[in-house]
Amino acid sequence: MSFAHPTILIALTIPVLLIVFQWRTQTRPLPLPFDHQKTPHRKWLSTLLNLVNTLPYLTLATIILILAGPRTFERPKSERKLTNIMFCLDVSGSMGTSFGTGDRYAAAMESLNRFLDYRKGDAFSLVVFGGDNLRWVPLTTDVSAFRHAPPFLHPRKLPSWFNGGTFIGKALKQAEKDLINTETGDRMIILLSDGASFDLRDGNDIKIARELADHNITVFSIHIGGGDPPPEVSVISSITGGETFAAGDPAALAAVFTRIDGMAQASLIRLTPDPVDNFKPYLLTAMALAGLYLLTLFGLRYTPW
Repeated sequence: MSFAHPTILIALTIPVLLIVFQWRTQTRPLPLPFDHQKTPHRKWLSTLLNLVNTLPYLTLATIILILAGPRTFERPKSERKLTNIMFCLDVSGSMGTSFGTGDRYAAAMESLNRFLDYRKGDAFSLVVFGGDNLRWVPLTTDVSAFRHAPPFLHPRKLPSWFNGGTFIGKALKQAEKDLINTETGDRMIILLSDGASFDLRDGNDIKIARELADHNITVFSIHIGGGDPPPEVSVISSITGGETFAAGDPAALAAVFTRIDGMAQASLIRLTPDPVDNFKPYLLTAMALAGLYLLTLFGLRYTPW
């Protein structure tokens, strides 16, 4: 319990002194002829009367507490911690290969957009890559740009110089550059590709993985299509604390995203509770004390006869 104006509590010395005075001072009797008669001593009655006369001082003390602004703290709350998720999507020519009822690119985009629905509250970004890379969507919590992206980024609509290769290493470096600028939240990369990358060979995969791990960036890799994921990609996911998945059909691709969501659950931050006014118990106490004292005035009081 705390008070908004604690200096007002100094005034509590007034009712305390009045209560002490009430209990230590004897009421001076008014001598009358019948006082010389033998009457039984009633000490309990004197105590009861002192208690009754203490009620106004207790009421005053309660009013002083109210003026001091009593406060209590709200129940502690938790807030969902933001996760910054960077999608690195392969748009090389091979992503136009038939995959289910569509092609690999269409299936990847559909699963990606579905993933956004059950990760509400996170920030997302999209980097597309092939022979080069392009940050299509900067980190944002507004996912509308993702919804409209599929028609514009299909491999068949991109220039040949852009989708004529699969440079995963460059794409990861671009994603790292964007993520390290985030000041709050966790950092995660989801890599979607159907091929291997020349720029991850000769130990470059380990070098990139260690740089990502140093910046607390976790990489989940999804290999779309047949065959096993490239070992270099698996190394990067392992070193950064993520995992590599193979999706041989659209249903498996959707299941992989669901699993990633379960593995990368958003953590909760415990918030500091805010103080709020807490007048009610003091008001009720003051009213009860005042009401009780008024009732005693009907029959419990000192009289000179």
